[in-house]
Amino acid sequence: MSELHLFHIPVLGLGYSIDTPVKVARFGISSVISIMDDELIEKMRQYHSRKAGIIYEPITKTDEDYRAKRITAYLDTVNDIVTSQIADIKTQSFGRGNEIDKYFETLPDTSPLKAKYVAMKELADGLNKNILEQELRDAIIPGSIDVNIMVKVDKLNTGADGELLPAEYSEASSALRGFANSSLSSSVVLSAGYNPRLYSYLEQFNNFLPDETGHLNKKIILKVSDYRSALVQGKILAKKGLWISEFRIESGLNCGGHAFATEGLLLGPILEDFKNNRGELFAELYMMCKDAHARKNIPIFREQPEMKITVQGGIGTASEQNFLLDYYTVDRTGWGSPFLLVPEATNVDDDTLGQLATAEKDDYYLSYASPLGVPFNNFRKSSAEKQRKERIDKGRPGSPCYKKHLVSNTEFTDAPICTASRQYQNLKINQLKEQHLAKEVFEAEFNKITEKDCLCEGLGAPALIKDNMPLSHNLSAVTICPGPNLAYFSGTFSLSQMVDHIYGRVNILNNLYRPNMFMNELELYINYLKKELSEINMNPKKSKYFQSFKANLLEGIEYYKKLVPSLGKETEQHIASMKEELRKAVETLNSVNIPAIAK
Repeated sequence: MSELHLFHIPVLGLGYSIDTPVKVARFGISSVISIMDDELIEKMRQYHSRKAGIIYEPITKTDEDYRAKRITAYLDTVNDIVTSQIADIKTQSFGRGNEIDKYFETLPDTSPLKAKYVAMKELADGLNKNILEQELRDAIIPGSIDVNIMVKVDKLNTGADGELLPAEYSEASSALRGFANSSLSSSVVLSAGYNPRLYSYLEQFNNFLPDETGHLNKKIILKVSDYRSALVQGKILAKKGLWISEFRIESGLNCGGHAFATEGLLLGPILEDFKNNRGELFAELYMMCKDAHARKNIPIFREQPEMKITVQGGIGTASEQNFLLDYYTVDRTGWGSPFLLVPEATNVDDDTLGQLATAEKDDYYLSYASPLGVPFNNFRKSSAEKQRKERIDKGRPGSPCYKKHLVSNTEFTDAPICTASRQYQNLKINQLKEQHLAKEVFEAEFNKITEKDCLCEGLGAPALIKDNMPLSHNLSAVTICPGPNLAYFSGTFSLSQMVDHIYGRVNILNNLYRPNMFMNELELYINYLKKELSEINMNPKKSKYFQSFKANLLEGIEYYKKLVPSLGKETEQHIASMKEELRKAVETLNSVNIPAIAK
């Protein structure tokens, strides 16, 4: 796994980062592939196999365990391609604008390898230069090819005879097996909650446990929203002998894709918890893990395993990047949405890319488009949003449901169906009509029903469109889910430009005033609180929840007031603006009335 860079590219939807390692791993940059859509994965394997001259043998739905086998085959193909790319780079000449130069030029300026590269360039031809060139070639390693599983997307599947298959053939378990059986030595990122069945299934794969030398061939990364979640889930896995190699902290709202809002807990205080309790977290989980290994007669770690703390969500400047690394001592950061504007790194079709490049702040919004019932960061100008509205106008709301990854509702049917499907929305709207509601009430409820949209097709389509591949079921509408931080980037960029921005060598932000990332998140949480309060019927339980939510926000603001003096690398004007934004936030929250309702 590459430790050369100080950032990684997180998972970006189903299709946006599905082959990002093929594009960036050869430069030592780590990235994450979603392995939830096996149909899309099989198409991408066909595309990249033929492009790389690799023999492609289809894995069809009639093959036993086809979902896991497709995932394994694709990950093996990506691994083979990246391995070949690295071998090729090592043979290239320096100083001719080849990729071997790009490899070292994109490294952070603090990197010893970068310093060695700069020193090599300054030497005249001769023995010393040849020795340094060889040392640099030997040091070239790829970025990690990691995978992501949304653990709650875990539908039980049926066989060709319609009978329910055993639990290990469920969506998430099959994806895990596909990764576990692959040739990759990398990490699986477990996101979007806790899945007891999947966590127990992890135990069945020895490559998530130490080998005879104490080495982990496959590692576990846990995406978490706060310290308590990390501790609770970490203990569950440690008791099974499973080590968490990284806790990946993500902002609850200032991120792309699904938004899992905390109870008003802000990113700064959350990071402070990890900073202060990191040693204790490591020690407790390490002891529990060792005890489990002894109890199960599993090889133990020969030396203390590594546990990284990383953070992602809304980072936009080099000063923020450096502050997170220095003040909170995180090991690395995640930069996701900005890479949607980098065609070298991600799959965004030309039409959507043009819309993103010229978008305004209001084009990014938090929706309830996801059938999972979780807030979803959305883009108003997407072709999927246009299609959704056109279907409503034609009297045919909802989407055809082919892939069925997100089916969960049994309100009207015995077999689960998707709330974004045409079938569900027609049934729900007919039920709504029978209630004879007032016009404004009916319209509000109608909008809640029809806001749900198909993510299975929309999040995968751009990869197929960009590479001129046949579309799944002839559906070309694109769903894209950038974080609100993308509002501060306009245009398209090369990979080198984006990396240089991250490391402070250039500035590619647009001219829109951009508050500090912590202030952006605070504003998102206040707006979220006000919206939630305007749409719910208050009861004692909800009253208690929102009182706690508001109190946590106010406590977070007090934390930021004390933090401001530590932001030494920010300009005086920026710090003054932050103080004023905190003052206004307190004023706004104090005006928010949450009635206390006794039980």
